[in-house]
Amino acid sequence: MTRAFDDDFKYRFATRAIHAGQRPDPTTGAIMPAIVQTSTYVQEGLGQNKGYEYARGKNPTREALERNVAALEGAKHGFAFSSGMGCLDSLMKLFKSGDHIVVGENVYGGTYRLMDKILTNFGLSFSFVDTRDVQKIADAIKKNTVAVLLETPTNPLMRLTDLAEAASVIKPSGALMIVDNTFASPVLQQPLALGADIVYHSTTKYLNGHSDMIGGICVLNDDDLAARIQFIANSAGAVPGPMDSWLALRGTKTLALRVRQSDANGREIAAMLAQRMGDERVFYPGLTSHAQHELAKKQMTGFGGMISVETGSKENANTVLTRVRVFSLAESLGGVESLISHPASMTHASVEPARRQQLGVTEGLVRLSCGIEDVQDLLEDLEQAFRGI
Repeated sequence: MTRAFDDDFKYRFATRAIHAGQRPDPTTGAIMPAIVQTSTYVQEGLGQNKGYEYARGKNPTREALERNVAALEGAKHGFAFSSGMGCLDSLMKLFKSGDHIVVGENVYGGTYRLMDKILTNFGLSFSFVDTRDVQKIADAIKKNTVAVLLETPTNPLMRLTDLAEAASVIKPSGALMIVDNTFASPVLQQPLALGADIVYHSTTKYLNGHSDMIGGICVLNDDDLAARIQFIANSAGAVPGPMDSWLALRGTKTLALRVRQSDANGREIAAMLAQRMGDERVFYPGLTSHAQHELAKKQMTGFGGMISVETGSKENANTVLTRVRVFSLAESLGGVESLISHPASMTHASVEPARRQQLGVTEGLVRLSCGIEDVQDLLEDLEQAFRGI
């Protein structure tokens, strides 16, 4: 179990991003945490150690990352995992056969796949609902509901859930409120402050921001729940290596700068696409035409760099995807480089076609992750890619 330093919360976000959870090495003065590349630790005698026994349970580099992200989310505890899905799978091990979980209907395709194709085999049941309407969350809660999992903004349709309102209907049931904060990052949204019990991320995305590692992390405040997650992490072993932990920690130091630039680029690009394609075809909470724009302004401190665009057909989508030069056709998001993807055949390929169509994840939908390049180059790249569409 890892705990943020008590004095980290005195400082503002960008300062915490650089300093929280770590101190210069007491032996050498090295300003960066060491990459403690070890599988085990020498013990002084039976039952005598320095707090470390085996690296699956604890690693100093991993702990530095855990303390850092916990401080950024306003949490006491952080637990790093080998991937975002490894994190979610470990969180699901908090529950048992017969338990019921309410989930947003438009979550990441891998989240849906894990639940619908794997976890149902172990006796967990799931209800997928449109969490834009908090009453639908309340209506879906049963006597055996143990958790409500929310993703906001959603992937890829950029739908929002009012987290404070959701908490007001979830808390009385005793269910845990779990929030995927990957798209917004702690720079733009703080779900724990709005009532969440557990917040998790794919650290692969904005937290790392350089497309050079895979990881996940969850943060929370409850001590007993943290002890249970520590036990699961050590027992199931879906933990990151020290190098991946160090890379993510390197990434968080520039998180505030990167996300703000991505947000600034996203706003300009969304405005251009809305003018070219029409407001109804561009999904971005920063547009005043977005149905939940006012909620985004209330709940978030920015709108981010994630945009989806309905091109009208698979052929149109393919034209755009093959024309881009600065944007790269690839899965993932949140890196310094701009990416473009086709959700129906990439991130949501595991979702049944009829379900995709029902949700609005059409063959013509493309998703943009706006990086931190010069925005004029990005705008010009999209102008030529969408020409004639």
